[in-house]
Amino acid sequence: MSKVWFITGASSGLGKALALAALARGDKVALAARRRESLEEIAQRNSEHALTVSLDVTDPSQRRAALDAALGRFGRIDVLANIAGSGSLGAAEEFSTAQLLDQLAVNFIGAAELTRELMPTLRSQRSGHVLMLTSVLGLVSYPGFAPYCASKFALEGWSEALHTEVAPLGIKVTIVEPGAFRTDFLGDRNMRAEQRVADYRPVIDPIERHLNGNDGQQRGDPAKAALAMLAVVDHANPPLRLMLGADAYSAWEKKRAALDAELAAWRAIGEATAFDWTEVRPVGG
Repeated sequence: MSKVWFITGASSGLGKALALAALARGDKVALAARRRESLEEIAQRNSEHALTVSLDVTDPSQRRAALDAALGRFGRIDVLANIAGSGSLGAAEEFSTAQLLDQLAVNFIGAAELTRELMPTLRSQRSGHVLMLTSVLGLVSYPGFAPYCASKFALEGWSEALHTEVAPLGIKVTIVEPGAFRTDFLGDRNMRAEQRVADYRPVIDPIERHLNGNDGQQRGDPAKAALAMLAVVDHANPPLRLMLGADAYSAWEKKRAALDAELAAWRAIGEATAFDWTEVRPVGG
Protein backbone atom coordinates (compact mmCIF):
# COMPACT_ATOMS: atom_id res chain seq x y z
CA MET A 1 0.00 0.00 0.00
CA SER A 2 1.34 3.43 -0.91
CA LYS A 3 2.33 5.80 1.88
CA VAL A 4 1.64 9.47 2.46
CA TRP A 5 4.74 11.52 3.32
CA PHE A 6 5.22 14.98 4.78
CA ILE A 7 8.79 16.07 4.04
CA THR A 8 10.34 19.30 5.27
CA GLY A 9 13.32 20.81 3.48
CA ALA A 10 12.05 19.16 0.29
CA SER A 11 13.46 21.71 -2.13
CA SER A 12 17.10 20.57 -1.96
CA GLY A 13 19.57 18.05 -0.65
CA LEU A 14 18.42 14.97 1.20
CA GLY A 15 14.85 16.29 1.47
CA LYS A 16 14.53 16.62 -2.30
CA ALA A 17 16.15 13.23 -2.90
CA LEU A 18 13.75 11.59 -0.46
CA ALA A 19 10.73 13.28 -2.05
CA LEU A 20 11.75 12.17 -5.54
CA ALA A 21 12.35 8.60 -4.38
CA ALA A 22 8.97 8.40 -2.64
CA LEU A 23 7.14 9.86 -5.64
CA ALA A 24 8.98 7.57 -8.06
CA ARG A 25 7.50 4.52 -6.39
CA GLY A 26 3.96 5.93 -6.35
CA ASP A 27 3.72 7.33 -2.83
CA LYS A 28 1.95 10.61 -2.12
CA VAL A 29 4.10 13.45 -0.81
CA ALA A 30 3.47 16.82 0.81
CA LEU A 31 6.58 18.80 -0.06
CA ALA A 32 7.38 21.57 2.40
CA ALA A 33 9.97 24.34 2.09
CA ARG A 34 10.39 27.99 3.00
CA ARG A 35 10.04 28.99 -0.65
CA ARG A 36 7.09 27.17 -2.16
CA GLU A 37 8.09 28.16 -5.70
CA SER A 38 11.26 26.06 -5.33
CA LEU A 39 9.03 22.97 -5.19
CA GLU A 40 6.97 23.63 -8.30
CA GLU A 41 9.12 21.67 -10.74
CA ILE A 42 8.76 18.50 -8.68
CA ALA A 43 5.05 19.06 -8.15
CA GLN A 44 4.31 19.67 -11.84
CA ARG A 45 5.92 16.36 -12.79
CA ASN A 46 3.90 14.54 -10.11
CA SER A 47 0.68 16.54 -9.99
CA GLU A 48 -1.58 13.70 -8.83
CA HIS A 49 0.65 12.62 -5.96
CA ALA A 50 2.35 15.84 -4.85
CA LEU A 51 1.27 18.82 -2.78
CA THR A 52 3.48 21.85 -2.13
CA VAL A 53 3.23 23.89 1.05
CA SER A 54 5.14 26.89 2.36
CA LEU A 55 6.79 26.11 5.67
CA ASP A 56 9.18 27.91 7.94
CA VAL A 57 9.47 25.26 10.65
CA THR A 58 9.99 27.97 13.28
CA ASP A 59 6.59 29.56 12.54
CA PRO A 60 3.71 27.96 14.52
CA SER A 61 0.99 29.22 12.18
CA GLN A 62 2.79 27.89 9.10
CA ARG A 63 3.36 24.52 10.76
CA ARG A 64 -0.34 24.13 11.52
CA ALA A 65 -1.45 25.36 8.09
CA ALA A 66 0.96 23.04 6.29
CA LEU A 67 -0.16 19.96 8.23
CA ASP A 68 -3.82 20.86 7.74
CA ALA A 69 -3.28 21.25 4.00
CA ALA A 70 -1.62 17.84 3.75
CA LEU A 71 -4.30 16.12 5.82
CA GLY A 72 -7.01 17.88 3.82
CA ARG A 73 -5.52 16.70 0.52
CA PHE A 74 -4.50 13.15 1.43
CA GLY A 75 -6.59 12.30 4.51
CA ARG A 76 -3.65 10.93 6.49
CA ILE A 77 0.09 11.19 6.99
CA ASP A 78 2.07 7.97 7.32
CA VAL A 79 5.60 9.35 7.42
CA LEU A 80 6.83 12.67 8.78
CA ALA A 81 10.37 13.33 7.58
CA ASN A 82 11.94 16.22 9.48
CA ILE A 83 14.73 17.06 7.05
CA ALA A 84 14.88 20.88 7.17
CA GLY A 85 17.89 22.28 8.96
CA SER A 86 20.77 24.74 8.85
CA GLY A 87 24.45 24.61 9.71
CA SER A 88 26.93 26.86 11.44
CA LEU A 89 30.66 27.51 11.35
CA GLY A 90 32.79 29.29 13.92
CA ALA A 91 34.25 28.92 17.39
CA ALA A 92 31.75 28.47 20.22
CA GLU A 93 32.61 31.80 21.82
CA GLU A 94 32.18 33.69 18.56
CA PHE A 95 28.44 33.11 18.20
CA SER A 96 25.90 35.53 19.66
CA THR A 97 22.99 34.47 21.86
CA ALA A 98 20.60 35.27 19.01
CA GLN A 99 22.54 32.97 16.68
CA LEU A 100 22.46 30.12 19.21
CA LEU A 101 18.71 30.53 19.57
CA ASP A 102 18.23 30.62 15.78
CA GLN A 103 20.17 27.38 15.36
CA LEU A 104 18.16 25.63 18.05
CA ALA A 105 14.90 27.01 16.65
CA VAL A 106 15.47 25.55 13.19
CA ASN A 107 17.23 22.29 13.96
CA PHE A 108 15.60 21.27 17.22
CA ILE A 109 12.50 23.24 18.21
CA GLY A 110 11.01 23.31 14.70
CA ALA A 111 11.30 19.54 14.23
CA ALA A 112 10.11 18.78 17.76
CA GLU A 113 7.10 21.09 17.52
CA LEU A 114 6.04 19.86 14.08
CA THR A 115 6.21 16.31 15.41
CA ARG A 116 4.18 17.20 18.50
CA GLU A 117 1.53 18.91 16.36
CA LEU A 118 1.16 15.84 14.14
CA MET A 119 1.21 13.35 17.02
CA PRO A 120 -2.56 13.49 17.78
CA THR A 121 -3.20 12.41 14.18
CA LEU A 122 -0.67 9.58 14.38
CA ARG A 123 -2.10 8.46 17.72
CA SER A 124 -5.61 8.36 16.28
CA GLN A 125 -4.30 6.34 13.32
CA ARG A 126 -2.37 4.06 15.70
CA SER A 127 0.34 4.10 13.06
CA GLY A 128 3.00 6.32 11.55
CA HIS A 129 6.73 6.78 11.29
CA VAL A 130 8.78 9.85 12.17
CA LEU A 131 12.18 10.29 10.54
CA MET A 132 14.43 12.75 12.36
CA LEU A 133 17.41 13.91 10.31
CA THR A 134 20.21 14.72 12.71
CA SER A 135 23.81 14.00 11.70
CA VAL A 136 26.78 12.03 12.91
CA LEU A 137 27.49 15.43 14.50
CA GLY A 138 24.50 14.71 16.70
CA LEU A 139 26.70 12.06 18.30
CA VAL A 140 30.22 13.35 17.72
CA SER A 141 31.05 17.01 18.26
CA TYR A 142 33.79 18.74 16.29
CA PRO A 143 35.43 22.14 16.72
CA GLY A 144 33.82 24.81 14.60
CA PHE A 145 30.30 23.36 14.85
CA ALA A 146 29.26 23.92 18.47
CA PRO A 147 25.78 25.43 17.84
CA TYR A 148 24.99 22.90 15.11
CA CYS A 149 26.14 19.95 17.22
CA ALA A 150 24.22 21.25 20.24
CA SER A 151 21.00 21.44 18.23
CA LYS A 152 21.47 17.94 16.81
CA PHE A 153 22.46 16.45 20.17
CA ALA A 154 19.22 17.92 21.54
CA LEU A 155 17.15 16.39 18.75
CA GLU A 156 18.83 13.02 19.33
CA GLY A 157 17.91 13.00 23.01
CA TRP A 158 14.35 14.20 22.42
CA SER A 159 13.78 11.64 19.67
CA GLU A 160 15.16 8.74 21.69
CA ALA A 161 12.69 9.45 24.49
CA LEU A 162 9.84 9.91 21.99
CA HIS A 163 10.69 6.57 20.39
CA THR A 164 10.01 4.71 23.64
CA GLU A 165 6.90 6.72 24.52
CA VAL A 166 5.06 6.18 21.23
CA ALA A 167 6.11 2.61 20.41
CA PRO A 168 3.13 1.10 22.32
CA LEU A 169 0.83 3.25 20.15
CA GLY A 170 2.07 1.73 16.91
CA ILE A 171 4.21 4.77 16.01
CA LYS A 172 7.86 4.39 15.01
CA VAL A 173 10.72 6.87 15.30
CA THR A 174 14.04 6.63 13.46
CA ILE A 175 16.95 9.03 13.86
CA VAL A 176 18.88 9.40 10.59
CA GLU A 177 22.57 10.26 11.06
CA PRO A 178 24.37 11.02 7.79
CA GLY A 179 28.01 11.80 7.32
CA ALA A 180 29.11 14.02 4.42
CA PHE A 181 26.71 13.90 1.46
CA ARG A 182 26.88 15.78 -1.82
CA THR A 183 24.27 18.43 -1.10
CA ASP A 184 24.42 22.21 -0.95
CA PHE A 185 24.61 22.15 2.85
CA LEU A 186 28.24 23.34 3.05
CA GLY A 187 29.75 26.64 2.03
CA ASP A 188 27.75 29.84 2.20
CA ARG A 189 24.62 28.14 3.58
CA ASN A 190 26.29 27.76 6.96
CA MET A 191 25.61 30.47 9.51
CA ARG A 192 28.87 32.30 10.19
CA ALA A 193 29.75 33.40 13.72
CA GLU A 194 28.94 37.02 14.50
CA GLN A 195 32.48 37.83 15.55
CA ARG A 196 35.97 36.53 14.82
CA VAL A 197 38.42 35.99 17.67
CA ALA A 198 42.04 35.78 16.55
CA ASP A 199 42.94 33.14 19.14
CA TYR A 200 40.64 30.63 17.43
CA ARG A 201 41.86 31.16 13.85
CA PRO A 202 44.48 28.35 13.96
CA VAL A 203 41.66 25.90 14.70
CA ILE A 204 38.76 27.32 12.69
CA ASP A 205 40.44 28.55 9.49
CA PRO A 206 41.64 25.08 8.35
CA ILE A 207 38.15 23.68 8.94
CA GLU A 208 36.62 26.47 6.87
CA ARG A 209 39.10 25.87 4.04
CA HIS A 210 38.39 22.14 4.13
CA LEU A 211 34.63 22.66 3.92
CA ASN A 212 34.84 25.15 1.08
CA GLY A 213 37.31 22.98 -0.82
CA ASN A 214 35.23 19.83 -0.48
CA ASP A 215 31.81 21.29 -1.26
CA GLY A 216 30.44 19.23 -4.14
CA GLN A 217 33.09 16.52 -3.65
CA GLN A 218 31.48 14.57 -0.81
CA ARG A 219 31.30 10.79 -1.31
CA GLY A 220 27.74 10.44 -0.04
CA ASP A 221 25.05 10.06 -2.73
CA PRO A 222 21.72 11.66 -1.66
CA ALA A 223 19.74 9.30 -3.92
CA LYS A 224 21.21 6.28 -2.14
CA ALA A 225 20.52 7.87 1.23
CA ALA A 226 16.89 8.30 0.17
CA LEU A 227 16.63 4.61 -0.75
CA ALA A 228 18.03 3.68 2.67
CA MET A 229 15.35 5.80 4.35
CA LEU A 230 12.65 4.16 2.22
CA ALA A 231 13.94 0.75 3.29
CA VAL A 232 13.72 1.75 6.96
CA VAL A 233 10.16 3.02 6.60
CA ASP A 234 9.13 -0.18 4.84
CA HIS A 235 10.70 -2.46 7.45
CA ALA A 236 8.50 -4.17 10.03
CA ASN A 237 11.10 -3.59 12.74
CA PRO A 238 12.95 -0.37 11.84
CA PRO A 239 15.98 0.77 13.82
CA LEU A 240 16.02 3.66 16.25
CA ARG A 241 19.13 4.93 14.47
CA LEU A 242 20.11 4.78 10.81
CA MET A 243 23.69 5.90 10.27
CA LEU A 244 24.58 6.78 6.66
CA GLY A 245 28.08 6.73 5.23
CA ALA A 246 31.34 4.96 6.07
CA ASP A 247 32.72 8.28 7.33
CA ALA A 248 29.89 8.53 9.85
CA TYR A 249 30.56 5.00 11.14
CA SER A 250 34.28 5.73 11.40
CA ALA A 251 33.72 8.95 13.36
CA TRP A 252 31.35 7.24 15.78
CA GLU A 253 33.64 4.23 16.31
CA LYS A 254 36.58 6.51 17.17
CA LYS A 255 34.47 8.48 19.63
CA ARG A 256 33.04 5.34 21.22
CA ALA A 257 36.50 3.86 21.75
CA ALA A 258 37.81 7.07 23.32
CA LEU A 259 34.68 7.42 25.46
CA ASP A 260 34.85 3.84 26.73
CA ALA A 261 38.53 4.25 27.62
CA GLU A 262 37.97 7.50 29.49
CA LEU A 263 34.95 6.21 31.40
CA ALA A 264 36.86 3.10 32.43
CA ALA A 265 39.85 5.13 33.61
CA TRP A 266 37.72 7.31 35.87
CA ARG A 267 35.04 4.80 36.88
CA ALA A 268 36.38 4.02 40.35
CA ILE A 269 36.40 7.71 41.29
CA GLY A 270 33.02 8.34 39.69
CA GLU A 271 31.30 5.42 41.40
CA ALA A 272 32.67 6.22 44.87
CA THR A 273 30.22 9.10 45.34
CA ALA A 274 27.18 7.45 46.97
CA PHE A 275 26.11 7.51 50.60
CA ASP A 276 27.42 4.46 52.42
CA TRP A 277 25.23 1.33 52.49
CA THR A 278 22.81 2.60 49.85
CA GLU A 279 21.38 0.39 47.14
CA VAL A 280 22.54 0.90 43.55
CA ARG A 281 19.58 1.56 41.24
CA PRO A 282 19.74 2.21 37.50
CA VAL A 283 18.96 5.69 36.21
CA GLY A 284 15.36 5.81 35.02
CA GLY A 285 14.18 2.95 37.23
